Amino acid sequence: MKRLVVLTGAGISAESGLATFRDSGGLWEGYRVEDVATPEAWHRNQKMVLDFYNERRKKALEAKPNRGHEILAELQNDFDLTVITQNVDDLHERAGSKNVIHLHGSLFESRSTLDPSLVYKINGWELNLGEKCERGSQLRPNIVWFGEMVPLMEEAAYITSLADFFLVVGTSMVVYPAAGLINEVPRSVPKYIIDPKIPDILPSPNLHFISEIASVGMEKVRKLLVNN
Repeated sequence: MKRLVVLTGAGISAESGLATFRDSGGLWEGYRVEDVATPEAWHRNQKMVLDFYNERRKKALEAKPNRGHEILAELQNDFDLTVITQNVDDLHERAGSKNVIHLHGSLFESRSTLDPSLVYKINGWELNLGEKCERGSQLRPNIVWFGEMVPLMEEAAYITSLADFFLVVGTSMVVYPAAGLINEVPRSVPKYIIDPKIPDILPSPNLHFISEIASVGMEKVRKLLVNN
């Protein structure tokens, strides 16, 4: 079975009603990213950061997977599929995708501020001040914030290097290091970028652009892949 590796971004979840900050002048649901998604923000105001992610978590629980998520899950019948996502929601899993790498962490996990290896599942949508790990430190969202290392990047790069087909769905290709994954794909491998706004990247061999929203573009690409 051929290996299909898919990099997804906020655009695929936008069709499920989840906001993306890059479409609103640098604001994310009315917040500056610097105030809620950086280590400095956490040190300044833990309650604001926790409240912000509680609201994101609540909205993610109310959202439903869309056709783009579903098509990706269906492709597991034809390919050895790995989804590498920049998204922190769980819509890929709820649509049925089994092998998902969350580069930027998960809304539905917390982790110790003292020991990053202590990770806990969040039941429901709230994580509040006073909730502590087993070593007594405040729990924070298990999210990779701007300015932090991406722990799963090496694994993602290795999997990408083994791809027989590579898709990019719903990402602006400006957030690094994730955007650099396309450079790990062998030159001979077909690469498809699906987004209404085609990213400004250099053309390369076997690179194809599909200027559509995720659900429409995925329908087109599925036909190309299955018939390949």
